[in-house]
Amino acid sequence: MSQTTQQNRGGPPGRGGPPGRGGPPGRGGRQGDRPRRPRKEHVEPEWIPKTILGKKVSSGEITAMEEIYEKGFRIQEAGIIKKLLPDLKTEVIDVGLIQKMTPNGQSTRFKALVAAGNENGWLGIGLGKSKQMRIAIEKANNAAFLNVSPVKLGCGSWECRCDQKHSVPYKVRGKGGSVSIELLPGPRGLGIVAGGKIRNLLRLAGIKDAWTFTKGSTGTMNSTSKALLECLRQTFSQG
Repeated sequence: MSQTTQQNRGGPPGRGGPPGRGGPPGRGGRQGDRPRRPRKEHVEPEWIPKTILGKKVSSGEITAMEEIYEKGFRIQEAGIIKKLLPDLKTEVIDVGLIQKMTPNGQSTRFKALVAAGNENGWLGIGLGKSKQMRIAIEKANNAAFLNVSPVKLGCGSWECRCDQKHSVPYKVRGKGGSVSIELLPGPRGLGIVAGGKIRNLLRLAGIKDAWTFTKGSTGTMNSTSKALLECLRQTFSQG
């Protein structure tokens, strides 16, 4: 058989010819016929308490977050928050790159900002950094659980004056870096008057109606999240 006839029939065996006409489909053939491997589901590792507070929570001696704040305990394990607040939801707020020049060349790492809230008076924000994005998000999740703080909800708007917990009870201010945020109570049905990312953070905290005024570089989510978290902490500390 001549070389021209062999090329018209798909080339030499095993070197990219179509399936059935020369060579297996593994090298140049259709890959859609291969069975896909099933994805491994992420299994949450079992929490083993290491601190005295963690052992008390695991044994059932402490059953509420309010008891921890009343006794002045320090939370050092994310498993404590996951057990006492099982309805917490996590959301990735911002991701980015960190580039740094070293004697060996340019070093690149990932950073992730994650918020954790139950949409009912609890919110935490955490930052994580790593050379891999997945590990950075895991670190940020753990930091967000450890930074969870209570938020006092109420209705402080003179236009509404209802007894439902849909806004903040009074005006609060917070500052983080160059960003300052002022949060005012709004009437029921107003919604959250804020940017997209700030609106998501307030929604995770359980606020449904509010006015917001911001100053500074709000595009820097690290400073913006710190300012907003300080605002929400003041609603509990002043109340």
